[in-house]
Amino acid sequence: MTELIYEKKSVNDTDNLPAFHVTGGKGWINDPNGLIYYKGEYHVFFQYHPYGIVWGPMHWGHVVSKDLTNWKYLPVALTPGGAGDKDGCFSGTAITAFGKLFLMYTGFEENGGGEAVRQVQCLAESDDGVNFKKHGVVIGSNDLPEGFMFCDFRDPHLFCHDGRFYCIVAAKRAGGKGRLLTYRSDDLFNWTFLSDTLGFDSNGTMFECPNYIEKLGLLAVSDQLPPPDPEGCLNVHSSRYFLGKMDYETGKFSVSGEGILDYGFDFYAPQAFAECPENVVIGWLNMWDRNVPSAKYGFAGMLTVPRKISVENGKVCQTPIVNSKAVFSASVSDKLTDNAIIGVIEIETAGLEALELKLRVGGKNFTSVKLVNGFWTFDRSRSGEKIVGAEKDEMSLAGIRKMPWSKTGDTKITIVLDKYSVEFFEGGNAMSSTIYPAEGADGIELTVKADKCVYTRYEISK
Repeated sequence: MTELIYEKKSVNDTDNLPAFHVTGGKGWINDPNGLIYYKGEYHVFFQYHPYGIVWGPMHWGHVVSKDLTNWKYLPVALTPGGAGDKDGCFSGTAITAFGKLFLMYTGFEENGGGEAVRQVQCLAESDDGVNFKKHGVVIGSNDLPEGFMFCDFRDPHLFCHDGRFYCIVAAKRAGGKGRLLTYRSDDLFNWTFLSDTLGFDSNGTMFECPNYIEKLGLLAVSDQLPPPDPEGCLNVHSSRYFLGKMDYETGKFSVSGEGILDYGFDFYAPQAFAECPENVVIGWLNMWDRNVPSAKYGFAGMLTVPRKISVENGKVCQTPIVNSKAVFSASVSDKLTDNAIIGVIEIETAGLEALELKLRVGGKNFTSVKLVNGFWTFDRSRSGEKIVGAEKDEMSLAGIRKMPWSKTGDTKITIVLDKYSVEFFEGGNAMSSTIYPAEGADGIELTVKADKCVYTRYEISK
């Protein structure tokens, strides 16, 4: 394999890439993988095709950070071509054990496609967190319970409880839908199947990218092709969560609550950092089955900003983590104008009655978020370059997404802006979407009716 040349060495580069969202530098990326806090740094791996701007033979890209905002690019961690992974190294997770850093991932072999595809779970290890030695297949086709398909068996989530290792893997029943399967091991190499984790099907055709946060009793999953839900997620693929409790003897997870993780156009495959003092999640800030206008710049796909995640009153809550400093603040009685392409905006209100925020205003184009009938309505219909995909419902075609308003006495909004994205947070909910405005479109227009409103803008700290 030709040695990769990294044109993007840090997020300080002034080019057409996002300013502080992780990309592959050049090429295609999708799911975040193997998030772990290791030797004083946050490690993020990701699905990466370095030789094209469309999905292709998957590698594992790799970045590290000390502050979750400024990222350093490291060499590719996994390259396809080994035992079980000759056509791709698909998604997985990371863990430390026996004094080493281990990656468990799905090995992919095309074999002509269809049911001849083989997906198996492989293991790699590292002494330094940079260079990895592959061990090949550790959970293979023969380890699948009867009635499950060899071609849809992927995305292992690895964790440790009371000195034993567990792995939750997405799988598909023959002639049916997606399920999750739980395995257990004492050494990471020899695994025993325990159970069908949830005991019920995916809403859509297949579960993907399970992620279990033990401290929160939270199991996140991504769902392929679920039925559209106007009150929830209309994307052709969505990310959900289940709250509950894991029985470590049986490997079964009992569900006590559920919901969706992001109401925006572009959010998938969320993963939490292992061995991290706080519960921090990153997702893929893009969506399958859509065009990606950034391809003209040589890259496709990026990751969300990290989000601190908690469970409050039976609901998952998220707040963004961005290393930034305040540079402008003002009280707003009616209207305010400002300018920014990159940064963070906070709007704190009391007695809120109405609010509309226009971002990236340039000429007749803008992206807006507006409070309408108890919902935050995000509109990218006039954002710039058109983003079109598989969704055919009325709201999607109109460029609209909605998120419930918390309706608390005091409303705090946080918006994270980068060159091609808007991530909107309020009341613990999140709504994340890509946009592709004209170069230089930097206008901000806020119109508000409230007893009190304070607008603050932050710049990213380097």
